[in-house]
Amino acid sequence: MVYAVVVAWLVVAAVVVLTWHRLDADRGWRAFVLTLTLGLSLLHQLLFATVTEDALVTFRYAQNIADGNGPVFNPGERVEGYTNFLWLVLIALPRAAFGADIRTAAVVLGVLAALGTVLLACFLVNRLVVAAGAQPRPAIGVAAAVLTASAGGLAVYGASGSEVPLFVLLILAVGYALAARRPVVAGVLVAFVVMTSPEGLVVAVLAGLWLVGAAVKEKHSWWAPVGYALGALVFLIPRLAWRATFYQHFLPAPLAAKLGGPLSAHVAAGWPYLAGFALAHQGFLLLGLVAAVALLLRRPETASRLGRVAPGGRAGEPVAGDTPSGTALETRALLWLLFAIAAGLAVGAVLIGGDPGPSWRLLAPVPPLLAVAAAGVYGVLAADLVAKPSPRPKTLASRLVPVVACGLAGIAVFVSVFSPEMLDRVRNWHAHGSELAEIGGWLGDYLPPGSVVSAAAPGALAAHGGQLLIIDVLGRTDDHIAREGRHVGGVAIDYDYVVNGRRPTVAVPADGGYDDRQHCAIDPVYAGKYEVATFRRVGTPYWVSVYPRAEQAESLVADLDKGPDFRYVPCPS
Repeated sequence: MVYAVVVAWLVVAAVVVLTWHRLDADRGWRAFVLTLTLGLSLLHQLLFATVTEDALVTFRYAQNIADGNGPVFNPGERVEGYTNFLWLVLIALPRAAFGADIRTAAVVLGVLAALGTVLLACFLVNRLVVAAGAQPRPAIGVAAAVLTASAGGLAVYGASGSEVPLFVLLILAVGYALAARRPVVAGVLVAFVVMTSPEGLVVAVLAGLWLVGAAVKEKHSWWAPVGYALGALVFLIPRLAWRATFYQHFLPAPLAAKLGGPLSAHVAAGWPYLAGFALAHQGFLLLGLVAAVALLLRRPETASRLGRVAPGGRAGEPVAGDTPSGTALETRALLWLLFAIAAGLAVGAVLIGGDPGPSWRLLAPVPPLLAVAAAGVYGVLAADLVAKPSPRPKTLASRLVPVVACGLAGIAVFVSVFSPEMLDRVRNWHAHGSELAEIGGWLGDYLPPGSVVSAAAPGALAAHGGQLLIIDVLGRTDDHIAREGRHVGGVAIDYDYVVNGRRPTVAVPADGGYDDRQHCAIDPVYAGKYEVATFRRVGTPYWVSVYPRAEQAESLVADLDKGPDFRYVPCPS
């Protein structure tokens, strides 16, 4: 698959470079190149194709909705253990309506959202160029699409079953609505952004401030920010009211667990997170920096250059009192908004201490935003705005654009393949998740009905664990731990509550799948109330340790030993 992705990039790069000057005028070639780009994006996503732990937690909620238990992780426990309400609704609907498999529906929707992001990057750049009063340059939009298809974060999470691709798609959709001067639509879309991920609040605030600034400068009427706010609140207020009524809290448990503790600890963890992202995405960051500097230094074109002609004069000649075009200034401001959203998401990731998942999930929207903003800057600044009867000259800059775009796309593809934080870590993540799902299926099949299991990876254990009641010892699906536990390193813990309050039937201490040797030592937090039981995975050199409750240990071990895939091996005396 690695070779297929590299070959796909080479094909796309060659076609884009060779046909660059035909893409502006030939719609057929544009459609062909965009189809190739979508193929690159699809192969890039399939290279990773790993369902995440967070997605598996959401699947459990979606399954309970479809089964009539409501949006809960464990039936009867009203805990908001997810932060992606809109995504949860979208993946639950096919199951509830047609009986579709939730995992398959989520993966397909995620892939489609990622492909939609690639197309929308192209359309948004074209819209920005036209909105600035420049002559249309569709080829620049194709360059943005190629860069977006090569973005590693979008590819990693495209087929992950998580909300990340939808989140990125909706952010670009907000930008498109603003470029089209549809503030009410932008407000509705930003509500969807917030309901997809809490980081959407950054987008909501910055877009709202942008509209207020435009109203102050009389580029928009004051109805624009008002309509934006109304469009957002018509969805967000009912959502908040329902959350407070159903869950009795405004803050979801995962956020409560993560945001507890001192800010300094979050920042100390967030800086290395941002530094790792910056190291792996130097190409996108350099592209964004160059574009931002160019936008800052290059003065906007005057109204005469947009086609206004002085009496007795010719097109392009200055007119007394010329001022920059309002549409050009508004487009520049919108480009700055895209840069600001990218920077805001980066600051937010630092302030909340990053994320434990691979490939910098919180920063997945940043490369596409930078690609769109940089391509838009080039289109706005480099377009020849003076009407000429002769064809556009093929300048050195125009020849370099496809080479630079495809070169940076290639670097991004190679980083996603060779960076230890990306392909290698995703493959390990996939292996550990599959192993935990096997363990969960084994526990679900052979533990007595109604058994309670405590674990640090509840989503993976629940994937095949039926309706086992699962306690997340890190508080992401447990209100007490999330809100009253001790916060350490972005998680919350309260093992006294787990052991003596919830009294799980079995504890699964590992969150990384199987061990390569027998472990007979018990975690001190379970000592005294639980015993160690070690099982060997039949036909493999791998082991799994579980802690059955001491008073039930003998019968629980006997039940688990009935499974054909796991064989009980007592620890040496």
